[in-house]
Amino acid sequence: MTWNSTMSSGYSSLEEDSEEYFFTARTSFFKKPPGKATEGKDVEKEREQRREFSTEEIRQKIEAYNSMTKDHLKMTLGSHGEYTGFIKVLMDLRRPVTVRGGHKGATVAEEAFYLPQEVNMILHISSNHTARQVVGALLGKFKVVDNPAKYALYKRCRREEQVYVCKLAEAECPLYLRLLAGPDQDSLSLVLREQQTGEVMWDAFSIPELRNFLLILDKEEQEQKDALIRRYTLYRKRLEEAIRQHRV
Repeated sequence: MTWNSTMSSGYSSLEEDSEEYFFTARTSFFKKPPGKATEGKDVEKEREQRREFSTEEIRQKIEAYNSMTKDHLKMTLGSHGEYTGFIKVLMDLRRPVTVRGGHKGATVAEEAFYLPQEVNMILHISSNHTARQVVGALLGKFKVVDNPAKYALYKRCRREEQVYVCKLAEAECPLYLRLLAGPDQDSLSLVLREQQTGEVMWDAFSIPELRNFLLILDKEEQEQKDALIRRYTLYRKRLEEAIRQHRV
C-alpha cells in the first residue's frame, strides 16, 4: 500500500510516558518497574532513536538493512532524503470491530464481528508516516469504521528471555524504527492492539458494537448457567448413588 503524504520530514522519539510492559518465561504480564536501571546497550539505542541522521548515514543504514533482509521487503532512498519501505504489523485485536457492509436502502449497513488474530499485514509506507496514520490505514484495509483513537500501535522487542511491549506515540515513525532495528522481527515487531487505558470508554463504541457486546454477554451468561447446572447435576447423581450403596 502506497501513501501520499504532505507532512514534513523528521523523526519522533518515544515519549517518556509511554506504556511499557514485559513478558518473561516464568511470568505472564508485568508492568515494567519504575526507576529500573537501563542497560548500556539500551541507552545507546535510545540515544540513536532520538537523533536525526544525515542523508549519507540514512543511505548506509538502508544498504545494511537491504543486505540483511530475506523476504525481499527492501527500503528505497528518495532524492530528498525521504525513504520508503515495508512494515509488517501483527493484528492482535481482542474485541469485536464494526465494519462497513452493504447497503440497506439509503443507509450503509454496519456489522460487528471479530477479526482473525495473529494475522500479519504488510504496508508500504514512507519515513514520514506516523503511527497514527498506520493505524488508520490498517483499519481502512478492513473497512473498520470504529474511532481510530480506540486503537494504538505497539512495538514488541525481545531481549534475551524477556519480551518488552511498548506503545508508540502517535507521532512516532514506524519505518524509522524498523530501519534502526533491522529486518529481524525478534529485535522489533509491530502490533496493532486496543488502547490499554485500564478502563473501558463505552462512549467510544457505536450502537451496533454495544448491542454485539450484549449478545456476547448473554451467550457467556448462558454458558455459565449451563456449566453450573451440569456441575450440580453430576453432584446430585453421585449423592444419589452413594445413598443407594448405603441402603444396600
